[in-house]
Amino acid sequence: MNWNSAADFFAMGGYGLYVWGSYAMALVLMAAEPLLARRRLRDALRHAAAQMRRAGAPR
Repeated sequence: MNWNSAADFFAMGGYGLYVWGSYAMALVLMAAEPLLARRRLRDALRHAAAQMRRAGAPR
């Protein structure tokens, strides 16, 4: 495709909102995944430590 201006490029032939919205959503999700994974790991480690304490296992 050829665009005559930056506005034409960003409009993407009328599909700009969909295209750029998709890119934005993908970026947000890719940024959130490592944060959520770190949180799940921390919660799992706390849960495992609590289970070991309840079972009376030595540390």
